[in-house]
Amino acid sequence: QVQLVESGGGLVQAGGSLKLSCAASGRTFTNYAMGWFRQAPGKEREFVAAISRSITNIYYADYADSVKGRFTISRDNAKNTVYLQMNNLKPEDTAIYYCAARAASYGSRHHPDYDYWGQGTQVTVSS
Repeated sequence: QVQLVESGGGLVQAGGSLKLSCAASGRTFTNYAMGWFRQAPGKEREFVAAISRSITNIYYADYADSVKGRFTISRDNAKNTVYLQMNNLKPEDTAIYYCAARAASYGSRHHPDYDYWGQGTQVTVSS
């Protein structure tokens, strides 16, 4: 079992920034690729970003087109934590953001591919 706890959400004005954190406990964090997804009211859960586990000391990141160039995913294996730095936020970024862990080398854009999920953190961007 892997337990995931997100934090860092909140209310921010358009153009502002937030940094989400996801702390993992349980199984060995380094064995998992990690992802961020979001879900807005009345919409399906959508992929935001993913990061691989270490592949010969290289981490591979993937981003949804809607956030590319604005969001950055990173991980600190010493702290068992994955981050999502969100810059230039837009009202359409408003959603509950979920962290997920996948027992694989690479992340995935498909949420059924993930094995564990956090409870989510609310991000609200006002115009």
